[in-house]
Amino acid sequence: MQLCLSLKPFLSMLWITVFSSAGCKADPVSCRLWAQSQLSGLSMTGDFVIGGIFSIHSYMRSEQNSYTRPELRIARAMEFTTHEINNRTDLLPGITLGYQIRDSCAAVQMSIKATFQLANAAVPAVIGESGSTPSVSMARLLGLFGIPQVNALSCSFVSYNKNPFKSFELIHFLKHFGWTWIGAVRSDSDYGNYGMASFLKAAQEEGICVEYSESYYRTQPRSKLERVANVIRRSTARVIVAFLAATEMRVLMEELARQPPPHLQWIGSETWITQQDLLKYNMCAGAIGFGIPRSVIPGFREFLLDLSPAQALKSPLLTEFWESSFSCSLKGSSGGAREYTSQLRITNMVYKATYAIAHAIHGVICNDTQCDKSAKFTPWQILSQLKRVNFTTKNGFQVTFDSNGDPEKTHQYGIFYIPELVFSNVFQVPVSVCSESCPPGTRKAVQKGKPVCCYDCIPCAEGEISNKTGCVSVYRYFCWSQSSFRDSCLPKPVEFLSWDDTLSIILTVFSIAGALISACVAAVFCKHKTSPIVRANNSELSFLLLFSLTLCFLCSLTFIGQPSEWSCMLRHTAFGITFVLCISCVLGKTMVVLMAFRATLPGSDVMKWFGPPQQRLSVLTFTLIQVLICVIWLTISPPFPFKNLNHYKERIILECELGSVIGFWAVLGYIGFLAVLCFILAFLARKLPDNFNEAKFITFSMLIFCAVWVTFIPAYVSSPGKFTVAVEIFAILSSSFGLIICIFVPKCFIILFKPEQNTKKQLMGKVPSHSY
Repeated sequence: MQLCLSLKPFLSMLWITVFSSAGCKADPVSCRLWAQSQLSGLSMTGDFVIGGIFSIHSYMRSEQNSYTRPELRIARAMEFTTHEINNRTDLLPGITLGYQIRDSCAAVQMSIKATFQLANAAVPAVIGESGSTPSVSMARLLGLFGIPQVNALSCSFVSYNKNPFKSFELIHFLKHFGWTWIGAVRSDSDYGNYGMASFLKAAQEEGICVEYSESYYRTQPRSKLERVANVIRRSTARVIVAFLAATEMRVLMEELARQPPPHLQWIGSETWITQQDLLKYNMCAGAIGFGIPRSVIPGFREFLLDLSPAQALKSPLLTEFWESSFSCSLKGSSGGAREYTSQLRITNMVYKATYAIAHAIHGVICNDTQCDKSAKFTPWQILSQLKRVNFTTKNGFQVTFDSNGDPEKTHQYGIFYIPELVFSNVFQVPVSVCSESCPPGTRKAVQKGKPVCCYDCIPCAEGEISNKTGCVSVYRYFCWSQSSFRDSCLPKPVEFLSWDDTLSIILTVFSIAGALISACVAAVFCKHKTSPIVRANNSELSFLLLFSLTLCFLCSLTFIGQPSEWSCMLRHTAFGITFVLCISCVLGKTMVVLMAFRATLPGSDVMKWFGPPQQRLSVLTFTLIQVLICVIWLTISPPFPFKNLNHYKERIILECELGSVIGFWAVLGYIGFLAVLCFILAFLARKLPDNFNEAKFITFSMLIFCAVWVTFIPAYVSSPGKFTVAVEIFAILSSSFGLIICIFVPKCFIILFKPEQNTKKQLMGKVPSHSY
């Protein structure tokens, strides 16, 4: 009561404002419609009275036509349900429910007037208008009094701050049939505007373009209707999504029938797609959409048929219905009135909503055994109880609500289709796109100032082919475009130095031959290990050098074959370590020559500082340094297999990427440092007074070694494809052959073919020297 008193000035002002705009005479005390007064509704007394507001009448006037649509079935569904509940003993036993049903005439102003009447009657709950705009207006007003409203269209709570509109699954229709270019029309009301806004947002996210979006309301001038119809006639979209109330849809169909456009595919919302009277419009043929599925209410048909003239005379609404149905005066008539009850949709929602309110009242005033009809409660208690109801109706529908007031197990929207009336052939899916799909070898170019669905098709650029998303580089697919249409590409062959390649076979032969030569030289040295020439040239370092040369020849084989992670790491590290071992041995032999000469000087004991233990330690130290460099390289950024797509457009080069370039050049640099050092020392010792001075042969071998690897660098960088690997193998074999030829071939020649020179006197210079 305090709330009503505090709201009285606001409600008085609201009353005057609303009904002044509705054609009412503003009066502080009362408001009377200038037009004919509203027919009284349906009512029945009871212990607790439920309110109902429905569009029993729907008026629409234009310049030429006036439409009246009596819709009494929905209101009578509430009446039927109330009687059914009163006859039950398990629900509200001993309690009689009543009802007050008001006619909103499908107008916001009349809905507000009816809401004031029900609020004044202190009803615990209201079953609201099925139309969204009146329903939201009612919810805002009922919210001031805390009276819950159950929407007749969705059987859900409606509050003033809740958006009751959702984007239905119409988008799936468009996506399924490939309709990306559509038109849109809507009722200029909350239902149409909010519903279309939600739909257009979802359509944009799915890449569907809207050619136009027009609105119309039945009370607007005819010129607005004609403009909307002309937009539809001139459009190129063959699919139209219509968020229209049934009344606006009928008016639009009649206007379009004056000058019918080409056949259009209509996508309908639930308000008109199930309307049977739209079958008479040929333009609606083939329309599809979502709607509330039909249902059957047990006993409802018999209730509607059980209407006598005497009963109809008790209510002006029933009297009007009877006379309009039979086109006669009710006085003196007999028989029963019939209503169409085979496709109950919103009617079933009213049936469930009435039961939901009854269960809520039961939960407030009843315990396990009985109900207290004198119990006092507030509408807030009913609202709270509504959130907890959970029951199943006689026709099998389970009703329960979530915390937001939406049905948790709501009715599922069904797919509805208005059958073809004009076309005798099998229904064919129309095409509605702004631009046809681009042919193979082209891509989309959006037309300036138009939606993304409107585009031109232009050829793909050089080195590109087309796929589902447009033109892409052929490198992405490891193929190359050879077709002039640029619609396909040939797989690129993968190139690497394979074992069956002619070049690989030649290099393999030389590699194995070098390893065999090293083994043969070792065998010769082993057989003649006691001969002066072998003993004079440090046999231990010679055998170690021959072993390292064998490894150098064989490590070149790791560069042949398809690169893998292990082969890429092995080939570079094996090459680096074996060559350092080889150069370390050569460096040790050079140091021995220098030390041996200094040892012949009077009073020199230098050889004790560079004897066999020191020689082994120096070789080990130099080699371990290279091993450390390789370990760091492999740990930080090791080599890995890599597909080179840039060198050739028609093939892929499979090669080993270096990983850390610094690591690679550190390995090569260390080998080069030892080689240069060895060359310098050997060059200084080349003219020492011995008939067989090994230093001069080491000088030649290091000269060849350095020359090979200096020329290797530019050749390695400039060689294409698999020839890069071949150049590296050639450098390994060339330097290895240079070492074995310069250092060991002269010795073997003397051992095998000049045994007379393999004497201590010859080596000590006691006899004239010979040219080798």
